[in-house]
Amino acid sequence: SDAVAGVVNFVLDKDFTGFKLDLAGGVTTYGDAPNVKGSVTWGRPFAAGRGHVLLSAEAAYSDNIDRLPRDWYRGSNQIFNPAYTATNGQPQIIVRENVGYTTAAPGSIVTTGPLRGLYFGPGGTPQQLNYGSIVSDPYMVGGDWRTTDFASNTEDLTPTSSRQSAFGRISYDVADNLNIFAQFSYSRSNVEHMGVTEYRFGGLTIQRDNAFLPASVVSQMQSLNLTSLPIGTLNEGLGRIPFESTRELYRYGIGANGHFNAFNTEWSWDAFLNRNVSDIFQTTTTSITANYMRAIDAVVGPNGTIVCRSSLTDPNNGCAPLNILGTGVASPAGVNYVLGTPTLNNRFVQDEFAAQVNGEPFSVPAGPVSISAGIEHRREKSSGESDPLSLVNSYFVGNFKPIFGSYNVTEGFLETVVPLAADLPWAQALDLNAAIRVTDYSTSGVVTTWKVGATWTPIDDLMFRATRSRDIRAGNLSDLFQPGATRTITVNDPAQNDRSYTIVTSTVGNTSIDPEKADSFNIGVVMRPRFLPGLTGAIDYWDVEVEDAIASLSAPNLLNLCYVGGNSDVCQYIHRNAGGDITQITLMPINLASQTARGVDLEASYTLPLYTISESLGDGRLTFRAMATRYLENTTVSGVVGSIPTSSLGSGTPEWRYRFDATYANGPFSGTLSARGISDGVLSAQYIECTTGCPVSTTNNRTIDNNHVEGALYFDTAFSYKATENVELFLVVDNILN
Repeated sequence: SDAVAGVVNFVLDKDFTGFKLDLAGGVTTYGDAPNVKGSVTWGRPFAAGRGHVLLSAEAAYSDNIDRLPRDWYRGSNQIFNPAYTATNGQPQIIVRENVGYTTAAPGSIVTTGPLRGLYFGPGGTPQQLNYGSIVSDPYMVGGDWRTTDFASNTEDLTPTSSRQSAFGRISYDVADNLNIFAQFSYSRSNVEHMGVTEYRFGGLTIQRDNAFLPASVVSQMQSLNLTSLPIGTLNEGLGRIPFESTRELYRYGIGANGHFNAFNTEWSWDAFLNRNVSDIFQTTTTSITANYMRAIDAVVGPNGTIVCRSSLTDPNNGCAPLNILGTGVASPAGVNYVLGTPTLNNRFVQDEFAAQVNGEPFSVPAGPVSISAGIEHRREKSSGESDPLSLVNSYFVGNFKPIFGSYNVTEGFLETVVPLAADLPWAQALDLNAAIRVTDYSTSGVVTTWKVGATWTPIDDLMFRATRSRDIRAGNLSDLFQPGATRTITVNDPAQNDRSYTIVTSTVGNTSIDPEKADSFNIGVVMRPRFLPGLTGAIDYWDVEVEDAIASLSAPNLLNLCYVGGNSDVCQYIHRNAGGDITQITLMPINLASQTARGVDLEASYTLPLYTISESLGDGRLTFRAMATRYLENTTVSGVVGSIPTSSLGSGTPEWRYRFDATYANGPFSGTLSARGISDGVLSAQYIECTTGCPVSTTNNRTIDNNHVEGALYFDTAFSYKATENVELFLVVDNILN
């Protein structure tokens, strides 16, 4: 009931006997992202087969893809159309390639005023930016776009990752009807990612007496009577922002299972007790905001050396000047003074007890009725620590904060399958399945979930199935107790004519949220036509409607609701300074009104024995399999003033997602060719696409000249060859057409 993104069932081979080794390695066609993976498993019975021990370990490593070394990168972006007015019929947003920034450059750029476009290049050399064909701050099209584009020159395309795991299990039959076991597992994952540089799209001021300003620029400022320059920068001198996250999980478990006789039938049972401990360590290197602002305000001191202006009145403050007016000009001392290391250590502990019993207590004319019942209790707790500066939001990014909080959950469930008909002229089989679960959360009270379904096989060729269920998801530790995670983003401020600039958001928990409730309906048919052996097909329609969905409104949504939608309640989360600029937006999880997703799943497979084509082909086979999902709806309605529901697909959801596999297997060899793809889509379902005669653009429904996103089709291959009875070789190539 607490699944967020779905559930994966792991089936453990508890009786595995022998030794197994898997080794794999790979690399991209560009020679980057090399990866390697290995695993080993060993199992053996003991005590004349009453006991069994199982051990396994695995390690994997994948290197990063640095920046964007791919020829498909075009610098595409959405920008506001500078020629747009509410009455000229032009779209408000235009989509273009070769888009760079006008308000930030690697070595700083003047953003406004008579020296606008003056940027500082290698060694601090002043240069004038070529703005290209279209200028719409903070973007431009063409010109020197590569000079100010940082997406292609900073962030890793993929991170460096490694993981290790170990597992052990021992079991013993104490009696013929009682088995006890203990198991332990450990896993560790580490991710290292080089992010973007410290972008500041304007908002900085350089005084005319700054010691790092070239004399030619100072002269220009004097002639223009300018006392300062407004600048933006990508802070090339500080380097890219590295991020590292390490997660370790320790899982301890003991349990027992067995069987007994009751009601003249045999029952099985199992029970277990787990403790799961997750340790999360996160760190980055980024600027300390106060140090940065002091360091870039550099002047010539009384003795002729360059010092921080603040050091003139506080000589012992330790400030080291930082030159951001150019590339390759930052001193190590200035960089070291500015940069800090936010850190976080967070521990999550889960204690879990569960027990269940399964049996067939009685029969009806169509067969035995099966029942499963059980109880479960979980306790979740989080605690941790972070560095003092993070606690008071002193860094450009990072500002990690530990989560402190706890809750417990007690559940009980009952599930049954009842055969209603069997071996009748109108029904080979008709079965009813039903379940109910009562869950008590210490944070939000009691909720009840249930499902009822049926399967009907009128003839051997067809089986119909349907399920109706009520499901829930309660807020997790982060949803409930997040203390204020901060990040830096860029927004278009509707209160300032959609001016774009950088702000800080802070995400906090909300202990008042209720569990979200979903009503799900599924109906489908499975076909196995006897006239065509080897063919199987299935069609299923699904519909999921979520009420009180737990989600956080984004910063742009909050701005829209406050200034366009007229919802004054959310304006309290938008904080501004005396000049009217946003300094911070506070985000928190809330219960939205509804989410709806509907679609159809289709699947078909066909296996053709090769001897049916020719006996000379032997016992091999050809297998064809196709799977597809047709999305009919995917919408979210926030339920607050200013929100507009949409009946079309939301952003990021294609109408079709599909996969086709063709496999040839004969003797020791097998090979598979796969095709996987998605259909065309849109940038946003709320955009209105037009090029001329456009309606008036609104914040909820902006007009755009190209809302189209191309679909994609990828081909993969996989081959395997059983060299000996105990050795198998394989080769896999993903995305063979690049």
